[in-house]
Amino acid sequence: MPASPSNRCARSVRSTGRLARLARRLATPAALAAAALAWIAAAPAPPARAAADAPLLGFSAAHAAEERALEARFDAALNREELAPWLKRLSARPHHLGSPYDKENAELMAGLYRSWGFDTRIEEFRVLYATPKERRLEMTAPRAFTASLTEPPLPQDSTSGQTSEQLPPFNVYSIDGDVTGDLVYVNYGVPKDYEDLERRGIDVKGKIVISRYGGSWRGIKPKVAAEHGAVGCIIYSDPREDGYFQGDVYPQGGYRNEHSVQRGSVADMPLYSGDPLTPGVGASPDARSFDLKDAKTLTKIPVLPISYADATPLLRALAGPMAPAAWRGALAMPYHLGPGPARVHLRLAFDWKLVPAYDVIARLPGAERPDEWIIRGNHHDAWVNGATDPLSGQVAELAEAHALSTLVKGGWRPRRTIVYTAWDGEEPGLLGSTEWVETHAAELRDKAVLYVNSDTNGRGFLQAGGSHTLEKLMGQVARDVVDPEAHVSVAARRRAADLVDGTPESRKEARSGEMRIGALGSGSDYTPFLQHLGIASLNLGYGGEGHYGQYHSIYDSYDHFMRFMDPTMEYGIALAQTAGRVVLRTAAADVLPFDFVHFSDTVGRYVKEVEDLADKMREETEDRNRAIEEKLYEAAADPTETWVTPKPWDPTPHLNFAPLENARDRLAGSARAYQAALDKAGPGADGLDAQSRGRLDQVLLMAERALTGPGLPRRPWYVHQIYAPGFYTGYGVKTLPGVREAIEERKWQEVDDQVAATAKAIAAFAAEVDRATAILKGAPGS
Repeated sequence: MPASPSNRCARSVRSTGRLARLARRLATPAALAAAALAWIAAAPAPPARAAADAPLLGFSAAHAAEERALEARFDAALNREELAPWLKRLSARPHHLGSPYDKENAELMAGLYRSWGFDTRIEEFRVLYATPKERRLEMTAPRAFTASLTEPPLPQDSTSGQTSEQLPPFNVYSIDGDVTGDLVYVNYGVPKDYEDLERRGIDVKGKIVISRYGGSWRGIKPKVAAEHGAVGCIIYSDPREDGYFQGDVYPQGGYRNEHSVQRGSVADMPLYSGDPLTPGVGASPDARSFDLKDAKTLTKIPVLPISYADATPLLRALAGPMAPAAWRGALAMPYHLGPGPARVHLRLAFDWKLVPAYDVIARLPGAERPDEWIIRGNHHDAWVNGATDPLSGQVAELAEAHALSTLVKGGWRPRRTIVYTAWDGEEPGLLGSTEWVETHAAELRDKAVLYVNSDTNGRGFLQAGGSHTLEKLMGQVARDVVDPEAHVSVAARRRAADLVDGTPESRKEARSGEMRIGALGSGSDYTPFLQHLGIASLNLGYGGEGHYGQYHSIYDSYDHFMRFMDPTMEYGIALAQTAGRVVLRTAAADVLPFDFVHFSDTVGRYVKEVEDLADKMREETEDRNRAIEEKLYEAAADPTETWVTPKPWDPTPHLNFAPLENARDRLAGSARAYQAALDKAGPGADGLDAQSRGRLDQVLLMAERALTGPGLPRRPWYVHQIYAPGFYTGYGVKTLPGVREAIEERKWQEVDDQVAATAKAIAAFAAEVDRATAILKGAPGS
């Protein structure tokens, strides 16, 4: 459920604009390989041993060789010919939450897993959902116009005409409403945009706002609009983001045409994900009555998505000041702010009901440590046919599981339990994964080692985000997977991208030979695992080269995917190789492959960022208040001057970051000590007996849990103190979220409280690392 099609979701694995630009600059495999080789030439000299002989985190030398042989068999078992037929079958009909084909797909996948030898079941939940009964948008002044709110079938797209099964364009979890008001253009509709409007004397109270997609997750737009008094919200897809500004539109090219609409959820997921009626508790399949007033994540005002064909007459009718240059999209018209003279009437009504969500759960028990679980997931529901989102990732996961099953048939058994999942209800708000996690929370807290997520996939660069205790593991995996286009490792190709088009920091990291992973906010099914239970997580995928403008429209189809995304399915196999190695290595390692030095370095960077943020806020406050004083002086000297006076900000006080700095330093020392002990004991903790290795595993498994706390202010469902979705970004991550958002929102007393809570969590994590070190030091020779 991406936030913006150009970003393919603000999920960390989505194709960023930077990677898309890079793909255009490095369009051929030869160019990419040359760039990668340029990076290799600039990097420090490689070690004498070949990559095939390099140590594997968590494995003794002998077991590392066995693991590499196993992975070679795994690669050989992957069958690229399976992926396209699976994709065509699963995307053959619309399969949104609660639809007949959604259930059929779940049963089909469950049948595949059973045929491959997995212990498989479908778990059902009953969750709140709403489908449109009435949608009407019309302009009543200065002239009449009625929006079509339709996406026409295309002869070049064989499934686009399945109108009887398609959900029409709408935003789920918008409230019902019938409102009329003057129209105001609010750019991306984020808090800063309303500050800019206020400076221009424009008030949206009692009005309907129109925002373009992008800049934040879509659910933030009606949330902020309602906070400023708007009575309705319209969201349109501007061609600058994913239409003709990016390239040829569908069906000639892959980008969004004038009638294509981005559906999506507008639930207030920064409060909590999952069923709006049951936060923190699994939504059992038992029938129950419900009251919408209990659903805290519904919008406060009605909201509707539209195409740029429907948006053009509305925007063209606006007058008032010209929009700032950065606010102007790619439509061939001047962008005015309003309010009016465009006046619009918006009427929405929904069918609110409980519908079934079907999660497919397939287990392969571990031979030695069955109570340590590695969980792999991708969702299966879609807004319409969903070939790219999510089925491109789902078929890669199926290929991965099928190949793994051939290893089992050949006599291999994983040391730890592997659980493959296909989640339902991700698109409305991570419903299937969240309800499963909440239902099994106690068992997951005890047993879950790792959750590995994927979603949309396509051609291009490896995109990875997750817990930074997994960064070293991820770097080793990326080193060992070959990019199908560039024929270098996917790590080398990604570092080449950073060298060619990266930030100074990412270029420095590329030259160091390290592969960094991003932090996770929200927007896919890792959220309940990582941020609600504190289970270490990864989110993986490829992208940056596909022409994906059809996100959440009827044109996200098999025909579109096979023309513009990954027609050879080579990157589906690359994803299976990548995620499969993470699963195999974690399931088979002598000792769990977590690394604390990378995590410690990352936490140190985050601490510096929040300290720099406080300094920046102090400087901005002083500059702003000084400018207000100067402007007031000028206005007093000139009676003709008209100016809306902003309220001065309170001065930024001295903030005490000492507890955070002390915790950071303690963590750094603990991480170094653990690494030294591991170096002495061997990469697989070779000197430990089986019982001690089991105790070490338990400490490593639980370490991430120590980073959880009582919950973030105003949203206690989110308990992780290092990573959370932003309260006003939705998908976008906030690191050290309690501290960072208290500073951003100028809640100065709260800063002290959150510094203390975050420092406590980091110190608790360091104590777990110390426990692991003590176990390692029990090994002979340590």
